[in-house]
Amino acid sequence: MYRVDDEQRRIRLGRRHLLAPSARVTSAVTVSDAVVALHATDAATLYLSVCARLSDPGVGVVEQAFYEDVSLVRLLSMRNTLFTVSTDVAPAVDASNARSVATKERSKLIKHLREDGKGLGEQWLADTERQTLAALNTRGRATGSELSAAVPALRTKITVFPGTKQETVQGVASRVIRVLAADGRIRRDRPRGSWTSSQFRWTAAEPWPASDASAAREEVAMRWLHSYGPGTESDLKWWTGWGVRETRAALAAAGAEEVLLDNGAVAWVAPGDVADEPSPEPWAALLPGLDPSAMGWADRSFQLPAAHRAALFDRAGNIGPTVWWNGTIIGGWAQRANGELVWRLLADVGEEASRLIEAEAARLSAWTDDARITPRFRTPLERELTS
Repeated sequence: MYRVDDEQRRIRLGRRHLLAPSARVTSAVTVSDAVVALHATDAATLYLSVCARLSDPGVGVVEQAFYEDVSLVRLLSMRNTLFTVSTDVAPAVDASNARSVATKERSKLIKHLREDGKGLGEQWLADTERQTLAALNTRGRATGSELSAAVPALRTKITVFPGTKQETVQGVASRVIRVLAADGRIRRDRPRGSWTSSQFRWTAAEPWPASDASAAREEVAMRWLHSYGPGTESDLKWWTGWGVRETRAALAAAGAEEVLLDNGAVAWVAPGDVADEPSPEPWAALLPGLDPSAMGWADRSFQLPAAHRAALFDRAGNIGPTVWWNGTIIGGWAQRANGELVWRLLADVGEEASRLIEAEAARLSAWTDDARITPRFRTPLERELTS
């Protein structure tokens, strides 16, 4: 069986994730496709992840793809998490993950409506969605507050989890909007604030055409193998949120080939992807929290020394901003209130690494300009660096 050692995995990451300088590109869509999907829970993460891989980074490149070309879209999909994918990848992600997420979101909202005891339910939700879409089509784009002002039903309040310790009164507007977005009938447009803001305007959209879920899982698995392989069955299962049966079926349908890792585990690569790749030039990177290069595997031991984990992850398992050297996570970074970028290395990597890290920090500071970046999920090291 072909063996893929940890060093080769790090080499592949630098090349396939476009982090080595010679691998950088000019298109935000190319970046998204290279990593299959970009985490979008934190608005700033998207821009930071894309621009770390662009030869000429800038906010405008990403905004063009989102709001002018609409070649990048956000989908509530894998692990019930908001991701950004290209329009080429979106149909497969929609059929393999987002449809089932949307169904659960709708069922959950209808359950809350019925439990409230005001006679609200599926028909009320359908009527409210119709009114919301009509208001949005009239305006072209609108914030949640503007839609609530235009549609009285969105100002309805319900009691969720009645009779329990979690009982609370909530407005339905955000929940209705979430369901419409999960169904693909509306999408996020330009935010009210800067590129770091998550207060989006909304605009109407067309749902992705229905397609076979098994075929979609096969396509997603194949794309993941090309970008993240070698990876184990557990890695793919974690990344997608699929069950064991669906994961195994997708790997089989994709024709994945077995390889052996340094730790003795059996992993998988795309068909024919068993040749070693030459090392790129030395590279450094400052990547944001939840960047795909740190979130593509359940087992990150080939890139993350165990001793570094406590400083770089929050209690829920979210990774924070990281400093990289040739495919290994060697520290963390943060931005202070005055805009200064600071970092701490958790390993001695020498003068060349330090010089290239400083260059990456300067590159990051140049394009972010006066923006202030605070990760949504804060980690011990990030907090310490900004205290």
